[in-house]
Amino acid sequence: MIRVLLVDDQPLLRSGFRALLDLEDDIEVVAEAADGKEGLALVRQHLPDIALIDIQMPVVDGIEATRRIAADPALSGVHVVILTNYGLDEYVFNALRAGAAGFLVKDIVPEDFLHGVRVAARGDALLAPSITRKLINRYITQPVTIGAGTGLEELTNREREAVALVAQGLSNDQIADRMTISSLTAKTHINRAMAKLHARDRAQLVVLAYESGLVAPRSP
Repeated sequence: MIRVLLVDDQPLLRSGFRALLDLEDDIEVVAEAADGKEGLALVRQHLPDIALIDIQMPVVDGIEATRRIAADPALSGVHVVILTNYGLDEYVFNALRAGAAGFLVKDIVPEDFLHGVRVAARGDALLAPSITRKLINRYITQPVTIGAGTGLEELTNREREAVALVAQGLSNDQIADRMTISSLTAKTHINRAMAKLHARDRAQLVVLAYESGLVAPRSP
């Protein structure tokens, strides 16, 4: 059973999401909150698998709520999925940096919404290849900020190579082909790199690769 917490300041939207989720046999909505502060309290109380969190809310916004969840070791099993009206904007980038596993646009079709919840519950980053490319393109148009203490020196050469390929938007199978290894070995390299870099998911791994300078953005 996938346990979901809904955090959104719009009651009508919360009701719509809940009605959709409640129809699924493998998904349970454990609680709802109208702002980030209430949401944080309920996350700690219920320890859901997925916290669906709106970005722009009163009291504590979605980015700060995400940051606090990601920073709490007791909440390491909670995967934050950001809900947004605007697609891939600055708020979403800040949420990914804060530790979100991915994001969903509120006008998404029901089938894709449910698929996204299940993908995030498995611990996979909720970033389709097209979204990853947009993420990369955004970094390409900006100067790189070298991240301090990223832990890249702890990676083996093969792990660094795998991370660099993740940052280019390649899937595990494509990385395996490029590195002439099995898909399982590619996944192992990526998972070990995520553990060493304290990246919660593939989305943060992409951010870290660019911010650390492991992958240099091209000129626009």
